[in-house]
Amino acid sequence: MARGPGGQETEVRAICRGELHKHCDRVWTDPGGNLIGIIETPLRKGGISSVDSIRVMAHLDEIAMVVKRVEENGTLRVVALGGANPVNFGVCPVDILAEQQILPGVLSFGSMHATAESPQGRDVQTGAVNWQDVHVITRLSAEDLKSAGVRPGTRVVLSQHWRKPWRVGDAVAAHFLDDRAPVLACLQAAALVASRKQDLHCDVYFVFTTMEEESNAGAMYAARTLPGTTTIAVEVGPVMSEYGTQLSANPIISTGDMKAYYTRAVCEQLQHAAERCGFEPQFALLLDFASDASAVLSNGVSAQAGCIAIPTENTHGYEMILMEGITACARTLSEYLSAFR
Repeated sequence: MARGPGGQETEVRAICRGELHKHCDRVWTDPGGNLIGIIETPLRKGGISSVDSIRVMAHLDEIAMVVKRVEENGTLRVVALGGANPVNFGVCPVDILAEQQILPGVLSFGSMHATAESPQGRDVQTGAVNWQDVHVITRLSAEDLKSAGVRPGTRVVLSQHWRKPWRVGDAVAAHFLDDRAPVLACLQAAALVASRKQDLHCDVYFVFTTMEEESNAGAMYAARTLPGTTTIAVEVGPVMSEYGTQLSANPIISTGDMKAYYTRAVCEQLQHAAERCGFEPQFALLLDFASDASAVLSNGVSAQAGCIAIPTENTHGYEMILMEGITACARTLSEYLSAFR
């Protein structure tokens, strides 16, 4: 239910901080806004580890919208913050994260009862809705919005009114399981790793990153400033025939995406960890996809990288996963980290 648009993930960060404190030796927020928890190897001597460190990344932010301009009549023109099209949200209630308060609004594509005289209506009727066709109705004046601190750059998110998860048989559906499900998997993995800390041969940094959907800015900063040569992204993975993936508990191991091909040895180590846990990992080359790990690998700030993902229907929409998928991802990740040398 927590709101977390890119660059303004305070609500999500606070929840994660409370959970990380239960399992990590230290927890802090870096200058880039990333929440970091470290579980230190018992092999540390004199406070300094003689072995490698590993960074596990899941992102705090969700796809959202950002105000481009405030119209004279008090409606807001918005554009995507992250990889979203208007259809990902639909016409729906929104929360406007103003400087002084949270204001209600309605995301609108205009009336359905339109003719060729209304270009916006024509776009809507054909299903080709673009951001230029979208506005947010506020029922406030431009002056009232200015007083509340609404301006270009203000974040607009799906209202909490529409965020409650929905159970469908053995699955759960909700907006923003990307990346809330992987965040939960990382928190579960932290608990598992802490419970078998004596097996650790490296320091593990759990990094909950900011601005992944827009620019991977948080991951880039963390990779430059934290120790370690290996980065693992924990993600949602699209369930599509194109990629040969299925909705199941078996984790997806990405071999590459639009930004980089992952390190073969890391992919194999994740595979073997999943198999030791009794799962049958799904391999996929996700060409229309990217992660924090592929971003840092492609920019040369991580020597090696891999990505493990929870199988997910309707990615960047009303997403659906199996709860078992979260646990399977956490167990695989814990096994991989315990075996890491």
